[in-house]
Amino acid sequence: MDDSHSAAASEYLIRYGGDKYFQAAGGMFNTLFHSARGTIVTDVNGREYLDFTSGQMSATIGHNHPAIVEATRLAGEKAFHLFSGMIPEVVAQLAETLARDWLPGQLRRSMFVSTGSESNELALRIAKLYTGGYEVLALGGSWHGITSGAGAVSILGDRRGYGVPLAGVSMIPEADMYRPYLPGVDPEESALTVLELALKMFDMQTTGQGSAIIAEPVLSGGGVIVPPQSFLAALRKAADERGMLLIFDEAQTAFGRIGARTGAAHFGVTPDIMSLSKTLGGGLPIGAVATTATIEDTIHDRNFAYYTSHVSDPLAAEVGLAVLRTLEEERLIERANEMGEYMMAQLDALQQRHDVIGDVRGLGLLIGVELVSDRATKRPAHRLGPLATEKCLAAGLNVNIRRKAERGAVWRIAPPLTVSHDEIDQAIAIIDRSLADSLDELARTNTEL
Repeated sequence: MDDSHSAAASEYLIRYGGDKYFQAAGGMFNTLFHSARGTIVTDVNGREYLDFTSGQMSATIGHNHPAIVEATRLAGEKAFHLFSGMIPEVVAQLAETLARDWLPGQLRRSMFVSTGSESNELALRIAKLYTGGYEVLALGGSWHGITSGAGAVSILGDRRGYGVPLAGVSMIPEADMYRPYLPGVDPEESALTVLELALKMFDMQTTGQGSAIIAEPVLSGGGVIVPPQSFLAALRKAADERGMLLIFDEAQTAFGRIGARTGAAHFGVTPDIMSLSKTLGGGLPIGAVATTATIEDTIHDRNFAYYTSHVSDPLAAEVGLAVLRTLEEERLIERANEMGEYMMAQLDALQQRHDVIGDVRGLGLLIGVELVSDRATKRPAHRLGPLATEKCLAAGLNVNIRRKAERGAVWRIAPPLTVSHDEIDQAIAIIDRSLADSLDELARTNTEL
């Protein structure tokens, strides 16, 4: 590794992880990275790592897929960027493709921005203008972004120390099937009962200016929490009864990741607004919002305005089209189900060998593995989780650990949909060995899990 580059990173970059354990283990800049292709990321020393996070859960068709490389070349021949009032033909083509082939129900009109945070800002802005209200209901464990509106409805996020969030946000406890809020009750019944109570509390405190309920179909950052279909159907009913719009944040659940075109399609519940981002860009930044013609016509009549420097950029649209074509041509939605079933089976077998694996859950290739110190009490293994994650990385596997005190210790595992059986087998072997080595180390030092 070029030590000068490492020193430059430590000297001149702002650290943004917020993870004190990770910083103590070597810091964000201990290793710099050089390139990525498919499922493999390579550091500046030439060492390769299996990337089972798909970058930031974005490179669903693999890092630097040839179709994306070709799309960027094509955009270079035509245009990367235009004045925001000049709509590139490729943007219209992408909107048509989404409406015709990918979006459920009456979601027909789309707008394209840069990131997931921005797409959720846009979705909330549309809901508020359409309804005339400002109150928003969000799920516990949710992550919708870091900008002011998206951050205010991100109940999972690092909320302390950044001032007063936007007014009007209330929380609905998430439908956690592994850790139901009402002990001794069927988990689905618990989720629906707690939802009913949360809605009654909202109805008692509302100012009568409700605008939206926003939800991820699967709470990824919250620990890959997969709700029962009845819970999302109840959110749909609750929004309708209160004159609010239902927003699905499908940053991670759309375009094949969970083995379906969208989370809405998988659960059979269609929102009024859908925000899209990560999986549409395949590793390049793009955000989008889709809604109905009725909603778009109404907000247009009310002078809807949303100007940004990179709205409707042709580069992002070329890439988005390339991702959608690749998903179809390589049958990657079917592959997500096939490889997801294979990986879940391997993880279930691993659970039989390691009592510290309390739960394995997920859809397609969005999988959560919850680590516990005791299966009976489900007490989170907060020390084991980060230690085993560190050992996985040292052995050549990148997985993401969610370890906030209230969230448990959960590995989020989300390899590219192009992952092979051999790569899954390699990852399972690394996880197996890393758990065993971590347990031995904690036992030697008499440290609680």
